[in-house]
Amino acid sequence: MTHPDAHIGHITAILGGVTDIRFNNGLPSIGTRLVTLTDPEIVIEVASLPDARTARGLILNPTPDLRLGLAVRDTGHPITVPVGDALLGRMFNVFGDTIDDGPPLKDLPRRPILRAPVPLSQRRAEGDIFETGIKAIDLLSPLERGGKAGLFGGAGVGKTVLITEMIHNMVAEYDGISLFCGIGERCREAEELYREMRDAGVLGNTIMVFGQMNESPGVRFRVGHAALTMAEYFRDEQRRNVLVLIDNIFRFVQAGSEVSGLLGRIPSRVGYQPTLGTELAELEERICSTASGAMTSIQAVYVPADDFTDPAATHTFAHLSASIVLSRKKASEGLYPAIDPLQSFSKMLTPGTVSARHYRVARDVRNTLAEYEDLKDIIAMLGLAELSEKDRRTVRQARQIERFLTQPFYTTEAMTGNPGAFVSLEQSLNSFERILSGAFSDRDEGDFYMIGTVDDLATKSNRNAA
Repeated sequence: MTHPDAHIGHITAILGGVTDIRFNNGLPSIGTRLVTLTDPEIVIEVASLPDARTARGLILNPTPDLRLGLAVRDTGHPITVPVGDALLGRMFNVFGDTIDDGPPLKDLPRRPILRAPVPLSQRRAEGDIFETGIKAIDLLSPLERGGKAGLFGGAGVGKTVLITEMIHNMVAEYDGISLFCGIGERCREAEELYREMRDAGVLGNTIMVFGQMNESPGVRFRVGHAALTMAEYFRDEQRRNVLVLIDNIFRFVQAGSEVSGLLGRIPSRVGYQPTLGTELAELEERICSTASGAMTSIQAVYVPADDFTDPAATHTFAHLSASIVLSRKKASEGLYPAIDPLQSFSKMLTPGTVSARHYRVARDVRNTLAEYEDLKDIIAMLGLAELSEKDRRTVRQARQIERFLTQPFYTTEAMTGNPGAFVSLEQSLNSFERILSGAFSDRDEGDFYMIGTVDDLATKSNRNAA
């Protein structure tokens, strides 16, 4: 019979968000959940074993009770979260506790947050387009049902607004479960998002999991895994499609860097953790489709100092089927969503995957914008009048397209006064075809700013005339 003190250790060192615990009768395994003998409990996850008697762990919910010599119990189990239908419409933290002031959930089955990805032999490729109702995305960077898409951009270019608009457009139409995971973002954004989804009537099919920027690095490092455990239950057990929205993947990488430093690892390139590639892969590879159901993911990715060669951005690019790049230059010109159509790409935009018409229109739009980009230096030096008639026509169409790629959002109606617009792919193709055909050569480029389809031009003209 095991002595009751066999699973008790004592804290011997506290280093920021990391603590060393000495066990005299055998060490716990890496990933095990340890708890202090205090009320409330402080949860510690074992991260490394520096020597034969010491476990080094991440302090997930520090309290003033944390001190040297404090007794710690080895639970023998990893951190788990609840799963099941009772999660729908609720908001959770990394431990699976409700944080929305609703009644606590009891007696639910629980699963470990760290799980192996689905083997390649059991994965399934979808190949269908996931419509968002946003022109610039559906036409030039179509999302894959069952794929992973990233929204890349620096601070203040509109990543969170864009992902919130996608939630508004897609959750209402989506026939599966939606799961929003906030990693290291502002508490205010979480609260606003909860209220917006409740008011829109889509909270009943949504689960929200948060590890906010005021929480410990261990929480931000693990909350993504907790969210995916909940999502995997609906995909594997209930055979339902799941839409996973993550804001922000960079904060996961940043938390990993903090944890790595606290654990005493020597930094790698640009100060990031040497384990960056494997840590990101452990999270991203869990997002996949199987015969049971499709798991689609849209992820916001903060790009430090707008440097797209930063290791956090380049490692994330490798896992995605679509990359939507947000440009500070577009944002400064008031062109929202500030998507750079020439830097964004999607593996879906190939002749065999999208329709021949979609591919042709997207290619013509991109070519027109690329030609305009090449002509900008000439226009700056010599002026528009020095261009040939053909080049002037290209410039006029490109400027119309640039402004037509903007779109009024439902989530910004209160700030802008413009009613939001959902534009189907068919409407987008019709509109861009008419612009490229020269049907609006007499229209001012400003008329195309912040409208849904070209049919709205007449409405805008009547409003201006009035």
